[in-house]
Amino acid sequence: MAYPVVLSQLGQVGVGIADSMMVGRLGALPLAAVSLANSIFFVTMMFGIGISMGLTPLVSMGDGKGRIKRISRLFTHSFWINSAVSILLFFLILGFSQRLWVLDQPKVVQDLALSYLLIITASLIPLMIFQTFKQFAEGLSQTKQAMFITIFSNLVNVFLNWLLIWGMWGFPKMGMNGAAWATLISRILMMLLMGAYVLFTKRYAHYNLRFFLVRLSWPMVRRILKIGIPTGFQFIFEVSAFSAAAIMMGWIGVNALAGHQIALNLASISYMMATGVATAGMIRVSHYIGKGDFVGMKEAGRVVFGMVAVFMFVCALLFFAFRFYLPTLYIDDPQVISLAASLLILAGFFQISDGVQVVGLGVLRGMEDVKVPTLVTFFAYWGLGLPLGYLLAFKFGFGENGIWIGLLSGLTSTAALLFYRFEQLSKKKGLHQNQARD
Repeated sequence: MAYPVVLSQLGQVGVGIADSMMVGRLGALPLAAVSLANSIFFVTMMFGIGISMGLTPLVSMGDGKGRIKRISRLFTHSFWINSAVSILLFFLILGFSQRLWVLDQPKVVQDLALSYLLIITASLIPLMIFQTFKQFAEGLSQTKQAMFITIFSNLVNVFLNWLLIWGMWGFPKMGMNGAAWATLISRILMMLLMGAYVLFTKRYAHYNLRFFLVRLSWPMVRRILKIGIPTGFQFIFEVSAFSAAAIMMGWIGVNALAGHQIALNLASISYMMATGVATAGMIRVSHYIGKGDFVGMKEAGRVVFGMVAVFMFVCALLFFAFRFYLPTLYIDDPQVISLAASLLILAGFFQISDGVQVVGLGVLRGMEDVKVPTLVTFFAYWGLGLPLGYLLAFKFGFGENGIWIGLLSGLTSTAALLFYRFEQLSKKKGLHQNQARD
């Protein structure tokens, strides 16, 4: 179940990775502008994705109980929730785009980032509709379709980047804005393909999926948002911490910001793959809860923790071994390459912590435990990681490495606390099941 979700999640971030790699060929300044724009957009996008994930465990629980009509109504409610959220987020970024000066970035970077940001912001609406179809299918343990569609759409994005960035085959030469238009078009394609599959395949015909609500159920809306909103904030607290780190990198200089973007892009590959494993764990944990099998629930959670630890250890070794080669895929500036290579060493050290914390959030989401994990992520990143990174970078002279040491501290503390939380809740549910049997 996990590997299609892994590849699908990788595809979500693959759009930004492809854009950064291809824009990086234009120079450090366009790459820094894309970094700034993506830092703002990615925070908002991940909040939206978090909202959409409120559907998956509820569909999985309903599947465990065999409640077809409930699953159909969950889909319809989630579709309207996600559509409304996408429009709200669109206008939120639109408003903030006129106030980029508050981030205290180089003026030339702000000016370049603005037009790119406005174009990719429009992709939020088709992306959130795509997420509705994707999370519905994944809640039913059917994960391959989203993988194929995401991979295909990413290939289309790369091809359109080639056409529009450099003006091939008679297309206008748009530079970095060409990458933004390619992103928008590829996400519209994702929405259309995933929607067509879910709505017209025989596999889902018996769910009788509809877009129009016969009767709005506020308890169902609250149930979806009870999981979705805290999940969105979990993503925000982590992703915004890295975005805040990008802003602090901008205070150091353009090269520091470009190097940070490269190292973060590479670390986001392993992170998004780990979120795929976490999603598989969430689905299995919630399915076992729906069946009332708490022993199976605990075993599924532990297996996923073990899987992600092994996977992220391998990723760490790759970062260590290829730290000087990987940045050359983005840029040919020796200074930026050297800086990114030093950051990749720190990225290697936090791989296992990053994997364990994202799986912890996933399996706890499957148990509908979202409030405490949300508080954990907030205090770990914004109470510990970023303040420590700021002190090390600007007060103790560690520079860009100090910022990433702070992030490492936040990730490690989050991982430890979330694993402990899962063990305690699993033990409690097991005791309740045994008492019920007695």
